[in-house]
Amino acid sequence: MKLRSIIVEDEETSRDILRNYLDKYCPNVQLLGEAANIEEALELINKHELDLVFLDVEMPFGNAFDLLDRVGDRSFETVIVTAYNQYAIDALNAHASYYLMKPISIEELIKAVDYVTEIKEKENALQDQVLKPKTNPVDGKITIPQQDGFEVLETADILYCKADDNYTEIYLNNNKRKVVSKTLKYFEETLGDSGFARVHKSFLVNVNEVTKYVKGKGGSVILSNGKEIMVSASRKAQLLSYYK
Repeated sequence: MKLRSIIVEDEETSRDILRNYLDKYCPNVQLLGEAANIEEALELINKHELDLVFLDVEMPFGNAFDLLDRVGDRSFETVIVTAYNQYAIDALNAHASYYLMKPISIEELIKAVDYVTEIKEKENALQDQVLKPKTNPVDGKITIPQQDGFEVLETADILYCKADDNYTEIYLNNNKRKVVSKTLKYFEETLGDSGFARVHKSFLVNVNEVTKYVKGKGGSVILSNGKEIMVSASRKAQLLSYYK
């Protein structure tokens, strides 16, 4: 498949090198434009429906992570390209698909493009299909605090959790809702090994209750009760990893 892409890099020489490498070694990358700064990058991102952005970290008037903050939920994958290894943690936190060090290794560039291609192909294959997760139906219990003690919930009964500041709303398959004075991060860590995926900064879903994936800007999932929940592009790879 073709990956609609742009290069965001302030150094002309670096842009030329990456463009030539992509042209020679990554024929499925379709370059739609190049940007030398954040403002030019935003213009291209808003103009095109992109699959992949090659993103230098250090640029005039801000850096790569400032750009991603301004974009918000995004429909494209990112490959960070930099001469500085101290940005690896920032790249991880920004859910970059790959981290390339300059001078660019052709072998690593090919791996990065292959990885993004795999994500996009899987997304296309799963679109509008009835999904069968790799994981078995969740089994177990969790306790949620209440003013007069605590309540025990079957994890299999949880459809999804929604963040509400420092509280979490838990939606159950019996149409009941529980409000808990714990953050969504707490439930992500508690339920992470039980078939629950963080699909958005505000949502944690039971992957066994997902029936369909719908492509779009970031995409969305349909749960067994018909509820549609948006999927952040930065969370997409994690979600898709649960399915065949």
